[in-house]
Amino acid sequence: MVFALFVLFVLLLRLGELLLARRNERWLLARGAVEYGRRHYPCIVLLHVLFFVSLVTEYVLTPEKGYSIPLLVLYFLLLGFKAWTVFSLGKFWNTRIYRIPDCPLVKKGPYRFMKHPNYVIVIAEITLIPLIFHLYFTAIVFSLLNALMLFVRIRVENRALKL
Repeated sequence: MVFALFVLFVLLLRLGELLLARRNERWLLARGAVEYGRRHYPCIVLLHVLFFVSLVTEYVLTPEKGYSIPLLVLYFLLLGFKAWTVFSLGKFWNTRIYRIPDCPLVKKGPYRFMKHPNYVIVIAEITLIPLIFHLYFTAIVFSLLNALMLFVRIRVENRALKL
């Protein structure tokens, strides 16, 4: 029951993020934003869909059901960091890479301290969510796949941010 409620909660958060991204996308495009990394974006979507498929499949196949309260608390703390990151970017936050030509980069919130706090959050989520329920296969495999994906994505984003 805890697992199902948690997965539903995370999926609803993701849906909310996609809706916010769509709204922000319209705002960005109306101001002349250019999208970068369009070719690899479907791979990101597929990675995240397969992550949830693996999460549920591994949970169903795992004989010992349980969860870690400390890791669950850590996840909710991570959500606070995520909210700070999203609110700091405001209308510039998106799941895609957009850049408005000649627009200065956001340098507030966690962006004062690091270049890509959102990717730190994604790395932590991909690892932490399965570990809450002791789903080690999903945590390891998708952490590795996510690392490969971020290797591509961060290079594209860094190039876009230098324009």
